[in-house]
Amino acid sequence: MGFSLSGSHVIFFIASVIIAGTISGIFIAITMDIGSDMTERGNRIQEQLDTDFKIINDPDNIPTSGSDYVFYLKNIGGCTLSTSTDIFQVFVDGELITTGNYAFGDTSIGVADVTELTIDTGQIDAGDHTLRVVGPCAIADEFDFTI
Repeated sequence: MGFSLSGSHVIFFIASVIIAGTISGIFIAITMDIGSDMTERGNRIQEQLDTDFKIINDPDNIPTSGSDYVFYLKNIGGCTLSTSTDIFQVFVDGELITTGNYAFGDTSIGVADVTELTIDTGQIDAGDHTLRVVGPCAIADEFDFTI
């Protein structure tokens, strides 16, 4: 007597278990990858939501300090912001101000704190202007003012 019907059923059963295990392993790997990506995306969104600032000057009365105009930035987000010329970019009327022509009064801004942004007076002529400050996570604020 040779190989019976039950023997072929056992072979098919073992093959189907192997195939099911392989497929479930693939699904687990894909699910873990999706979960990891969702966690990373959620962390980025949380960082963007926690990062926000506002320019809080009087638009008709920009103070000066020596040869600089002084603008005030308030952290209205939920985390401390590092203020460096590597992280923040400053534009006046769409023109990028070079890092040597602006500076921050503090190295970081705590939640609800204010820091000074000084811009060399030689960079801004008399008249109406728009100041745009771009910070971390591409969060930006625009401020229209008159010198």
